[in-house]
Amino acid sequence: MRRDRDLPVIVIAEDDPAHRLLTIKALQSSGLRNRIQEIEDGVELMDFLLRQGRYAGKPALPYPMVILLDLNMPRKNGLEALSEIKTNPRLRRIPVIVLTTSAEEQDVVRSYDLGANSFITKPMDFAQFTDTIQQLGDYWLELVTTPRNAKAAKGTDG
Repeated sequence: MRRDRDLPVIVIAEDDPAHRLLTIKALQSSGLRNRIQEIEDGVELMDFLLRQGRYAGKPALPYPMVILLDLNMPRKNGLEALSEIKTNPRLRRIPVIVLTTSAEEQDVVRSYDLGANSFITKPMDFAQFTDTIQQLGDYWLELVTTPRNAKAAKGTDG
């Protein structure tokens, strides 16, 4: 029997609590059963991924199977965090999906240049937002095989 602790982790790095809640509700309504780690800014994201700061010494969760990353966060913005993730050999294989209100071409280009796996502009309409998150979940969490999923499929520990 699979325990909740063994479920793959989805990180939602978003400073707006309402947007985090909407994203969680949309993921849950699509039937996904994953652990969700809520992160409020880029500094906390890097602390979580590198097991430092307030995450130092805590029982390690597996690396996330996907990070949903907002660009406009305090202390360290999403582009800065994305750059750190994709240049770190231990983290660079984690899929990062930029999920933001920005539709600026410069943000799209910069995100992909830094290694984002996808860039999604959040729809303002609740129903469209929910549909977008459900499609994202179907694709990234059900169809795609990530390195962590491949290890789990072979019965090895990651």
